[in-house]
Amino acid sequence: MAYADVARAIAAAVGGPDNVTNVWHCMTRLRFRIVDESRIDYDALKKIPQVMGTKFGSGQLQVVVGTEVDSYFQELAPLMGDAVSEDAESGEDEEKKPVIDTLMDTVSGIFGPIVPAIAGAGMIKGLMAGLVAVGAISNASDTYIVLDMIASGVFTFLPFFIAYSAARIFKTNGFVAVAIAAAMQYPTMTAAAAAKEISQYLLFGFIPVPVFSYAGNVIPIILAVWALSYIYRWIDKVLPKAMRTVFTPTLSLFAGGILAFAVIGPIGIYLGNALGFAIQWMFAVSPIVAGLIFGAIRPIAVFTGLHHAMTPIALQNFATQGWDQLMPMMFMANMAMMGATLAMYFKVEDAEERSNIGAAAVSALLGITEPALFGVLAKYRKAFIAATIGSAVASAFFATLC
Repeated sequence: MAYADVARAIAAAVGGPDNVTNVWHCMTRLRFRIVDESRIDYDALKKIPQVMGTKFGSGQLQVVVGTEVDSYFQELAPLMGDAVSEDAESGEDEEKKPVIDTLMDTVSGIFGPIVPAIAGAGMIKGLMAGLVAVGAISNASDTYIVLDMIASGVFTFLPFFIAYSAARIFKTNGFVAVAIAAAMQYPTMTAAAAAKEISQYLLFGFIPVPVFSYAGNVIPIILAVWALSYIYRWIDKVLPKAMRTVFTPTLSLFAGGILAFAVIGPIGIYLGNALGFAIQWMFAVSPIVAGLIFGAIRPIAVFTGLHHAMTPIALQNFATQGWDQLMPMMFMANMAMMGATLAMYFKVEDAEERSNIGAAAVSALLGITEPALFGVLAKYRKAFIAATIGSAVASAFFATLC
């Protein structure tokens, strides 16, 4: 089926535009805010070959269509009319939801668009480490230095990426958000944190501004942009229309920047350090048990969307200790799911199904496991159990090496 045909079939199965108040997408899923679940034709959705699975919860329907989701969305958007979110990757309405759902949607929306850059940079760093290990290049060579800049730039200036992405989620000015991120990584602050000669600045002579390195940190800038969204809206509301163009961003940057430096940034640093310490403590108590638990819950976490909660913790580990044990375990889990999916490729006899399974296995190999989970492992329960066991064992093995 062509993209347009699939889009029309999905639009009809979800109940049409009058049954949808919002529609957007992430990396592999079309997401709908549904008015009445009883109007969803799940049987029709299952009959669409390109639909790998569905999930409904808290008024939201997720339709898994794989990595070509944007192509389907472009055809679906005109069919949904006013329901299309202005932010296609993370749109949401104002309907109240459970706190855990809101938190997961927020984390997913912020990090989802950034994942390709992080994954690409991580792959380059991994290849560089492998080439150095086998003696193919020297870590003192010009080639290594240039490639390291390409790979490390994303992680060093990660707050910039997060600031803009978070601004879309919190519906505030993206460039003011980036300006606050730039202020927090200004060389004066970065150099002071590296020199460790002073612990704080005194703003206006009495407001303490603790000195921290915000490079690579994710929690402080997320909290700062969240606060900025309220500040910006409030200022824009109270100012006369004639003054908003100039003074709303000016006053928002001024107030948001001070709040970020004096209060929110330090809180974010301490919170990130606490999360990192908790992970380290768990692995220090028993690396094998910690690895088993993490690996076992990873496939289920991807089903529910909870896997996005691990990304900021892993990035925080990089920022605070220079390394992380969670991302390699995520890779182990991906390989376990890929292996179980590939096993089904050799077991099924239907040619079309084998083709879909093969595509899902390749997607899992590249780090996107939703097609394998929803399209294959959810259907073949023994394969799902095998993937969970493989993920747990592989993660436990890796944990012993940390």
